[in-house]
Amino acid sequence: MSTTTTTFINKNPAVSDTEKEPVLSYDINIPYVSLSDETSKATPYPAYLPTWDPIWFDPVPPFEFSDPALRVKDKSKPNLLTPNVKVSPIQPGLGSIVEGIDLCDLTNTAKDELALLIAERKVVAFPNQAAFLDSGPAFQQEFMKYFGKPNYQPVSGTVRGFPGFHIIHRNGNKEEIARFLQHKSTTTLWHQDVSYEIQPPGYVMLGLLQGPAVGGDTVFAATDAAYKRLSPKLQAFLDDLVATHSSANMINHTRLAKGLVRKDPVTTAHPLVRVHPVTGEKCLFINGEFITRIHGLKEGETKTIMEFLLQHIIMGHDFQARVRWQPNTVVMFDNRNTLHSAIVDYIDEEHGAAPRHIFRLCAMAEKPIPVGKANL
Repeated sequence: MSTTTTTFINKNPAVSDTEKEPVLSYDINIPYVSLSDETSKATPYPAYLPTWDPIWFDPVPPFEFSDPALRVKDKSKPNLLTPNVKVSPIQPGLGSIVEGIDLCDLTNTAKDELALLIAERKVVAFPNQAAFLDSGPAFQQEFMKYFGKPNYQPVSGTVRGFPGFHIIHRNGNKEEIARFLQHKSTTTLWHQDVSYEIQPPGYVMLGLLQGPAVGGDTVFAATDAAYKRLSPKLQAFLDDLVATHSSANMINHTRLAKGLVRKDPVTTAHPLVRVHPVTGEKCLFINGEFITRIHGLKEGETKTIMEFLLQHIIMGHDFQARVRWQPNTVVMFDNRNTLHSAIVDYIDEEHGAAPRHIFRLCAMAEKPIPVGKANL
């Protein structure tokens, strides 16, 4: 991915002084403008506070991706799951907690096995990763480059000098949250990260820098299990469908909110059902954030299919796992066979949101494989 560090040209349209209300947050979990000094002093990791440097990103050209999970010879993962490592399921079919591993010490062979574990279990939580969180953004970014090409976030705040970091930060924001909930019935936003790219992320990392004592969980749903629960006739219908994913709405919203935009909108057609290259499973590839249409269907038909599939996933508590964040936790998940949403329940009427500070790093992977081109 090429970048240009010339002065950013503000493409934001003029906003009328007569507007009655500010533009609602696109995603209530992240800020789009600079934080106050008081907020900035409240974090134990000030180097990870969001910055909005004027950097412009060109479109990502096609690239070769070699999934590290496919290099694993011994499926028992002996280099990763050594005798002193404890693995506990979050739910029977989805999610694992892995204790006794320091991510800083993994060999490349162990990273390959980690990729396989993530593909199989979909969500893997690593508690007690203080050393990794203290290792700094350069080390963390290099760690994630092993799993794929870095993704650079087009609108949200990043770590200065490391634009691959997507910063999730809430603290206070009482008026903003109240205004958001006047218009929205929930803060949840079920999605797959950056699905509009031609080669969307495969492996994704979340690192907790600061969080509330209770709340602020992240909930995941398995999209291969969701697909299996559908009738064979509906599966066959969905197998041939193609959907358009676009970042245009997010980009336009950010400009209206007077936020910084670092990239032109990206619009890409992807199969509605993709085949996972490691597990071979068919997975629904649906997004409550970025899909704009389904090819060959009318608007009402697209809306009906989208609403049904999203509600099917949201209501599928028997193929979901809820990650309860603990201090110094790092989570890695497979963006190809999961859907997820943050849970903004750590707010009260007096103080607004309790502090919650997380970084995200995305490793871009293969172009989604449609059912008709997979070796099933």
